[in-house]
Amino acid sequence: MQNFARNVDVLTQGLKAGISRVMNLANQESDPASSVLFVNFNQDCTSLAVGTKTGYRLFSLSSVDNLESIYENVSEDICIVERLFSSSLVAVVSLNSPRKLKVCHFKKGTEICNYSYSNTILAVKLNRVRLVVCLEESLYIHNIRDMKVLHTIRDTPPNPFGICTLSINSDNCFLAYPGSNSIGEVQIFDAVNLHAETMIPAHDSPLAALGFSPSGTKIATASEKGTVIRVFFIRDGTKLYEFRRGVKRCVSISSLAFSMDSTYLCCSSNTETVHVFKLEEPNQLPRLASEEKQGWMGYLTKAVSASASYLPSQMTDVFNQGRSFASVHLPFQGLRNVCAITMIQKVLRLLVASADGTLYVYNLDTKEGGDCTLLKQFRLDDSPRQGAELPPVPAATMVDMRAMMPRSVASCIPPIPAPGSISSYAGILKGCSSGSISESELLHEMAAAAESPPKGGFQFDDDTEFPPVTQKTE
Repeated sequence: MQNFARNVDVLTQGLKAGISRVMNLANQESDPASSVLFVNFNQDCTSLAVGTKTGYRLFSLSSVDNLESIYENVSEDICIVERLFSSSLVAVVSLNSPRKLKVCHFKKGTEICNYSYSNTILAVKLNRVRLVVCLEESLYIHNIRDMKVLHTIRDTPPNPFGICTLSINSDNCFLAYPGSNSIGEVQIFDAVNLHAETMIPAHDSPLAALGFSPSGTKIATASEKGTVIRVFFIRDGTKLYEFRRGVKRCVSISSLAFSMDSTYLCCSSNTETVHVFKLEEPNQLPRLASEEKQGWMGYLTKAVSASASYLPSQMTDVFNQGRSFASVHLPFQGLRNVCAITMIQKVLRLLVASADGTLYVYNLDTKEGGDCTLLKQFRLDDSPRQGAELPPVPAATMVDMRAMMPRSVASCIPPIPAPGSISSYAGILKGCSSGSISESELLHEMAAAAESPPKGGFQFDDDTEFPPVTQKTE
């Protein structure tokens, strides 16, 4: 008994030490008062979710000057929080229970269901038809209406950082994840018809970041080398664009995000620069043979283009790669951060949220590009800071510091049965009156949140507008 107790104590200490290291990543070379563990911009660029050491917060985007607080949950340390569009449905994971996913209706304060997995949850992605849970070597695809496991992708290449992305478009509902841990292959999986779609050989080095366009027809990729960003057409893997981020080595790209109209693509890394690339339609790209300008510049361009055919392929690629249309020079470097491009008050803005809990809002000049102007700087947690403000923010990306948890830490957690059924419908969270909720009512909540709203949108706090649910039995 003493030996058993000693072993349990060692495992507990190891887990706490690992979690502490993960937490310190968010605060490394930054304000130690920050409690932010996770930052996530929702799918349609209308709200911001922040996971902290004491719970999570949801903010609504309305203007550059103000951030409306939608909800604040004070409970345990939340390392993942995903909101489904503008609905009341949220998926959360805590550091205390890193293998358990909770799906909640935050407006009613109810826990709809929870699911336990065989290993640490590294990422959660969701749209109106699917919810995907990413573990290090497997992916679980759930039907979001009733949370049934529809398909399990097992024995994926080791993916310790949980790199994956799910298209927000229900008609092009694709899931992307690394097809290899030695080269940059992207596996595209049809999450509706549940079959592999295509494999895209995107880079020579392992993948570092992925991002779907809002329509689900294109995907942006970056590798661990971090110098080149590529954009591919999903259906056949055709390379559409190639951009050069820089020439520095050891650059860790943390996020790739399209604007909602897919005209712009932003990229952030652990350097002080955020790049914005402009995606012109292929038929609008410069065609030197028919559209080159007259004069010495046109002659020089033609000469360079002609000589490129005699150069090695690596040099030719450099000539053909696009450069950034606009950029941001952050007041820090060495910190993980996430970027997004969205429309706020009918003007396009560039947003950057850093791991120390600071949000930066920049103006993006769509005509001239160049250096973006800083408009606002906000805190995302409660840490005291001179001039701190609570802001507006949006977009569909995220920073998950806990996803960098060492594999050895996950192995210290006592085993939990693999998923096979929803383990618990239940649960009235803190602040909600006690009472019982039937399974049909909870499934009703899931379906309501997942339903695409008609013109004007559903009022998710109005039960009369929730669509009915039909649950099939097998």
